[in-house]
Amino acid sequence: MDQDTMFFFNEHPQAIPLYRAFEERLLSELEGVVIQPQKTQITLKNRRVFGAVSFLKARRSKDRPEPYLTITLGLNRRAVSPRIDQASEPYPGRWTHHLVVGSVEEIDDELMAWVREAYDFAAAKR
Repeated sequence: MDQDTMFFFNEHPQAIPLYRAFEERLLSELEGVVIQPQKTQITLKNRRVFGAVSFLKARRSKDRPEPYLTITLGLNRRAVSPRIDQASEPYPGRWTHHLVVGSVEEIDDELMAWVREAYDFAAAKR
């Protein structure tokens, strides 16, 4: 991980193994992903932004695992699953989904299918 990514995890070092597992799958399954660490999130892009990793409190604190990451994905539909903590439609045909991940096992095929869907949706935009 580069210095900017390490800085992002400065206050949450226990979440680094979760991020490493996610990043490894992301880079092995999708081509041309640009990972852009910022102060409050790590932005995921191809031609456009398709997702982010953050510490957004998308779940009540008593129900949030420790450590955790919040993975945010933009889809062209509302995905329905108990794994999705929040979903909103900021504008027609664009749904933002927040998923709290608390273990490496949760970085599974279902999650990666949503990531692929978000990646494809962003790539198809004009």
